Amino acid sequence: MKHILNILFFSLLISSVSVAAEIDTLFYKANKEYSEELYTNAIDDYLQIIDKGFESADLYFNLGNAYFKSENIPAAILYFEKAKKLRPNDEDINFNLNVANTMIVDKIEPVPVLFFWNWWRSVYNLFNADTWARISVYGFILFFVLLAFYLLSKQIIIRKTAFYSGLVVLFITLFTISIAYQKYKILKYQKEAIVFTPTITVKSSPNQNSVDLFVIHEGSKVKIVEQVGGWYEIKIANGSVGWLPASSLKSI
Repeated sequence: MKHILNILFFSLLISSVSVAAEIDTLFYKANKEYSEELYTNAIDDYLQIIDKGFESADLYFNLGNAYFKSENIPAAILYFEKAKKLRPNDEDINFNLNVANTMIVDKIEPVPVLFFWNWWRSVYNLFNADTWARISVYGFILFFVLLAFYLLSKQIIIRKTAFYSGLVVLFITLFTISIAYQKYKILKYQKEAIVFTPTITVKSSPNQNSVDLFVIHEGSKVKIVEQVGGWYEIKIANGSVGWLPASSLKSI
């Protein structure tokens, strides 16, 4: 039995190494094709990597650039948005996404928000969910170290310093846990998508014969509120809501 388990373990290990090597080879090949302006070939290779279950901010960013160079702006925006989810504060990703957004028809003004909300969003977007979670773990470790100093030290100055420092660290740690939880919650439950139909009318209900509300164009980002059959209820940045066929959207 032990012999069989060892064989299975080494088989899985060899398989994992083989897949990783194949992904590295494809990624290098796609980057080379991109540098040689063979954008269609590069796109095919980047998509092959995604089909193998691999994702990274660099992969999505490079794929977005390849689509941008191919003048497929909706697809470029889609993959820049995917890259931004994994690395929200990356200057290159945000810059290229902003450039791509200037090339679409719809210029949707977001609902005005309070200064505090802008500040919160800037802090919130500093890191992705995994990084905030790691910061929380480090915070707890530091808190318990300070707690140990407080409980074990016999010097008043060290006990006081450890006590007040521990309170500050605990507060910051709880704050980072809150952000990490919100990030994971949004990743799991809040869905966004990019419109891929050149021009489409948003409906008042999930029915092609329902009332026309407004027109939206390819490349626009929408928030998915609900799904009914083959329709999504969507919300755009200015607060307007309506229904679109699921086939007209691609999820971020």
